[in-house]
Amino acid sequence: MNLADQSSRIGALADPMRRALYEYVATQREPVGREEAARALDLATHKVKFHLDKLVDEGLLQTEFRRLSGRSGPGAGRPNKLYRRADTEFSVSLPERRYDLVGHILANAVDRARRDGIELNLALADAARNEGRRVAEESTGSQAPAGESDFTRVARVLAGQGFEPRIEEEAVVLSNCPFDALAKDHTELVCTLNHAFVQSVADELGSAATACLEPSPGQCCVLLRKSG
Repeated sequence: MNLADQSSRIGALADPMRRALYEYVATQREPVGREEAARALDLATHKVKFHLDKLVDEGLLQTEFRRLSGRSGPGAGRPNKLYRRADTEFSVSLPERRYDLVGHILANAVDRARRDGIELNLALADAARNEGRRVAEESTGSQAPAGESDFTRVARVLAGQGFEPRIEEEAVVLSNCPFDALAKDHTELVCTLNHAFVQSVADELGSAATACLEPSPGQCCVLLRKSG
């Protein structure tokens, strides 16, 4: 999901009443009806209806229909519209951070090392390369702009992972480190797996580019240079 969509959804919670309703629904064991939410928060039912439905439109809540009485058949009445928190996660980080990505690489590496009895450093490199291939393969499903060069294609895919690439003559500079906090505390570990990840993306996309470890203040420790 892009930044605009995520910002819109989170921005829906800026309204105090809407935020209170979301927090109430999210903490309940069972889906919540409008009347229950109105009573709990001492609000008018018509206002609750509007704001709950707005949260549904933004993808923050989901609905289901059920008779609260448990009765069925003639005379049981219409099912109630109930609300619960949506399963989808939303987050906005500026600059963008992808701790989920690096966490996935680290978890896969630890599992591989424990399962196969290989050195953790080797498992980390393999996990980073596998994740790079996966990201590149997923990107091939989207239609590339006509005439896009392989260098530009790599930059576009890395942009989707939060690297904020900038093409400069014979190099792609990665202006942002998506793993910033971890890289500061565990520089060698994170930069090594980051290097393997970026190179794997380039290789999978068929780009004649070499990932180089060239740390520089204010940007990612890796940049891509044209090979040859």
